Amino acid sequence: MGPIKIAIADMLITFMWIFCSSMFGLFTSSIATAIGVQTLSWAPIVIITVIIFVFVFIFTIIGEFLGGASFNPTGTAAFYAAGVGDDSLISMALRFPAQAVGAVGGAVAIMEVIPDQYKHMIVGPSLKVDTHTGAIAEGILTFVITFVVLFIILKGPQSAIFKTWLLAISTVAILMPGTAYTGPSMNPANAFGWAYVNNWHNTWEQFYVYWICPFIGAILAAWVFRLFFPPQPPVKKARKAKKA
Repeated sequence: MGPIKIAIADMLITFMWIFCSSMFGLFTSSIATAIGVQTLSWAPIVIITVIIFVFVFIFTIIGEFLGGASFNPTGTAAFYAAGVGDDSLISMALRFPAQAVGAVGGAVAIMEVIPDQYKHMIVGPSLKVDTHTGAIAEGILTFVITFVVLFIILKGPQSAIFKTWLLAISTVAILMPGTAYTGPSMNPANAFGWAYVNNWHNTWEQFYVYWICPFIGAILAAWVFRLFFPPQPPVKKARKAKKA
């Protein structure tokens, strides 16, 4: 796909992801209550892991159908830095703003349609510590999740289901310690969408914590991954000598 088409696809899938993922907490609470395990401390962790597994599996299929669309700018940058994929600086310059616009649309849309009694359960990333601590936390968490994702996708099991399950477990394991710091987001587009809803999208703190540091963390993770697992050089097809 051309840069403009993939950017449009990114905007669409990011809209859908933000709209759906914002309800993961609501889904977890509703399922736990429905099956009567809301008092068990481990139940929400298991339920949210299964929910993430299902949605990541579905969105992976959607992304492939849309020609490789992505809803996370740091993921796009990381695969480029790792030497994987067909992106260029031009395509990423189009994809990142498109992902941000899609995230804004998804966040605004879910807040418009969700019933009032559930709006308190629809929340995005928020800074719970001072700016520098939050920036460091977001950068480190993004570094870890990016390296893990690269390893699972590029060096992990061949089974798509098993691969997605490992991604879900890893995501929850990294999300849990980050809740006390930045949400966490580990996705600049996601953070920007909710910052727009809460009217702090044009602040230095939002740009510093949720854009600069996650990109640094993701690119560093890709470079480290590339150091340990350098990309294979393209195989050149031998040309057959033509007979006179």
